[in-house]
Parts: sequence; C-alpha cells; structure tokens
Amino acid sequence: MLFSKNPIQKGSSREKFFFLCAFFCFVLCTALDQLTKHLVVSHIDKFTRIHVIPGFFDLTYITNPGAAFGIFAGKGYMLLAVSVLVFVLLILFFRAITEGWSERILAVSLILSGIVGNSIDRVFRGEVVDFLRVYYKNWEWPSFNVADSCICVGVFIYILSVLVHPEHRKNHETSHESSSSSPSSEESAQ
Repeated sequence: MLFSKNPIQKGSSREKFFFLCAFFCFVLCTALDQLTKHLVVSHIDKFTRIHVIPGFFDLTYITNPGAAFGIFAGKGYMLLAVSVLVFVLLILFFRAITEGWSERILAVSLILSGIVGNSIDRVFRGEVVDFLRVYYKNWEWPSFNVADSCICVGVFIYILSVLVHPEHRKNHETSHESSSSSPSSEESAQ
C-alpha cells in the first residue's frame, strides 16, 4: 500500500530503512533518466519521431533550453541556480517536509531525482533532452523525459499524502495550541 497508516518515528530503524530506500530510488531514477537520454541522443536523430503507439505516443529527440513548456528558454544558468537552491532546501528540510510519512519520503526522493537529472543535462549539454511525446489528434503535450516524470509523480504523491494525512499537522497544531491555551497548574488550583 502506498500510503502509510502512521508516520515513521524519528531516529527509528524503520526511518533509516525508508531513508535508504529513498536514496536507492533517487539513484535508480537518476541513472534511468541519464541512461534513457544517452540512448536517445545516441540512436535517434534530432526531431525524428518513432511511433510506439500510433496516434498517441512517440519517441522523439528534442532539446529544451528552458523549463516546462519551454518557459525561461535561454535562461539555463538561472534555472540551474533555482534547481540547486530547491535541491539544497529539500535536503535541509527533508524530515520537516516529509513529516515521517513513508510516501512523502518516496515523493521527495523522486522530486530530487528529477531535479538532478535535468540539472545534469543543463550542466553538460546546455539544455535538457526530451524524448517522450504524448498526443491525440490535434492535441499534443510538450515532450518530456524521465526526470520530468519523476518530478510530476513525486509532486502528485506528495499532494495526495497531504490530502490523505492532513490530521498529522492539525494534531500537532492542536496539541500545541491546547498546551499554550490551557490554564497553568497554579490557575487550576485556585
């Protein structure tokens, strides 16, 4: 089951296990992203389309000098700086962001993997390689890659987790409010 019933206790062996799994997921997804991009660059001519599911899904080889949907084209260094900043912040606040929920640990590791995968492209290629094309008749989604998929899936899992487990934050806030608003022992003795 994707969603855990209880948050993982900080410092427990279970937390260490999930952190190790998250690291493995991060390494595996980053490697898969780079391997698939290498295969595309090596075996598909730029702008060529290979029909995998005709009328719906193609493999292609295009590059994107910007971010999603081509925004910030030509601002690769700015995007790289933002990516590094987000990566560092996610690492620094990993425990706070995941709040001990195993699915959030997975989600953040996927997001980190996507950030690193596209950042590697920006550093070594100057732009991001995209090769997955989804379309139907006159509608077409912008081409994307494994790193983009990791980011999207990670964000989706994280949002679902917040919707499934809103009580953790509420319980924490409620217990904090009740302890600060409850009368002190001296007041209750009077």
